[in-house]
Amino acid sequence: MTLTRRLFAGLLLAGASLSSSLSTWAQAPTAPAPLVFGVGLFQPDREKNDATYRPLAEHLAARLGRPVQLRTVDTWEGLAKSLASGETDIALMGPWGYVLANHEAGAQAVATILYEGKPEYHALIVTHPGSGLSSAQDLTGPKGRGLSFAFGDKGSTSGYLIPLHFFLQQGLDPEKHFARVLYTKHQAIETQVAAGQLDAGADYNRNRNAMIDQGLIKAEQSRVIWQSPPLPNDAVAVRAGLFTDRAFVQKLQAALVEVGPLLAKQPALLPARYTGFVTAENAFYKPIRDAGLATGKLTPKR
Repeated sequence: MTLTRRLFAGLLLAGASLSSSLSTWAQAPTAPAPLVFGVGLFQPDREKNDATYRPLAEHLAARLGRPVQLRTVDTWEGLAKSLASGETDIALMGPWGYVLANHEAGAQAVATILYEGKPEYHALIVTHPGSGLSSAQDLTGPKGRGLSFAFGDKGSTSGYLIPLHFFLQQGLDPEKHFARVLYTKHQAIETQVAAGQLDAGADYNRNRNAMIDQGLIKAEQSRVIWQSPPLPNDAVAVRAGLFTDRAFVQKLQAALVEVGPLLAKQPALLPARYTGFVTAENAFYKPIRDAGLATGKLTPKR
């Protein structure tokens, strides 16, 4: 074979190899897009919240076989909107935020978090020893007029919806009954009430217990004067489009249920006192939906 022919043959082989490589590259599966895991601001600040829930996000990524991007969202209302808009795929969120996202955009609950083995919790109204309040009747009666009261943000179940429902059932409008009403974060409510900067405020037992355990407030500075009936705990919800993938939902539920048994060896998977997840569905959150309808915060669907 002449030199020219050898060079021509070499070029043909190189071209065939390049063509094969390009074809293989074109056919290679693309990496799955990251799942966005939105989490409400359960901890005092965003940095601590991210650190607290990153192990859970990593667990989900390993079990689902897809990258999971953790995103802390400052308000329950904001988290509900991000789930509704499709910016968030999976969310760990308060019950009222979940009901809003379900009502407006069809997001669906797939699990409920357990606190000390229970899937339910209580909304509270707290005051401080120097307020002169010893009961909910004191707060809603003449003694409560002219005092200051704090709600959580308007996407909060225990911080807003349930105490608002309680006040309306007593026939009073808190904006008119109290001299000052403000809306802030749960941690700020407990801190300011305990310091005597607020007369009373709405919270929930899990947050109050955690703040006492962490030394952020003293139990004797936070007096509970009202407690709600049991309410469903925070939901793990998925956006409507993702819920139609039943195989994915079942895989997600299995990964969440697995967390409880893993806590013995991996306690960082959940914050203290949280003990795992149980599968749940939309019907479990009916008490929250009923309160939303009763207060006019949800419009009945026709």
